[in-house]
Amino acid sequence: MDEKEAPRVGAAVKRRRRALQLTLAVVSSRSGLSVPFLSQVENDRARPSHRSLELVAEALETSAGELLAAAEASRTVDVVRAEELSPALPPGVRAIVRGRHQLHALEFTGEQDAGREFQHRNDELLYVADGAAEVEAEGRAYRLGRGDTLYLSGGVRHRWRATEAGTRLLVVAVAEHVEAEEE
Repeated sequence: MDEKEAPRVGAAVKRRRRALQLTLAVVSSRSGLSVPFLSQVENDRARPSHRSLELVAEALETSAGELLAAAEASRTVDVVRAEELSPALPPGVRAIVRGRHQLHALEFTGEQDAGREFQHRNDELLYVADGAAEVEAEGRAYRLGRGDTLYLSGGVRHRWRATEAGTRLLVVAVAEHVEAEEE
């Protein structure tokens, strides 16, 4: 199989390795493949050849077919329509990605003011789609207008509020259940 046909199995490999509570070093030792290569596979930066996938599968006590099936099952395409409400969320807050994924995204509409400080384990991006907002982070205030973005690395304490009526703010983050790793 050539590079364009090689499967993206990273998430399936990582899930299986973690389920077995194995380190990359152990999988490397069992498979004969390098730790950097296995890390690249898990992060979908490298696609294994058929033989490499068989070696990884054997090291993970499964088959290449099972890893491929798990990878295919985890691929989704989902449309969230603008008029859909998120019943578990307060008024003016809407999930724009459904389910538990590596990406967590919410849309806040109106004069939102959470009034409390947040600190998330993983990275976050705020995007002002309409209106304006003010964000306090690391002791500084940032005024954001339509089209502006603010990036916050994991662990940064922050709070925000809409400063104009009709503000729409999108908050996109690496999901809390995903362990963000250094590259």
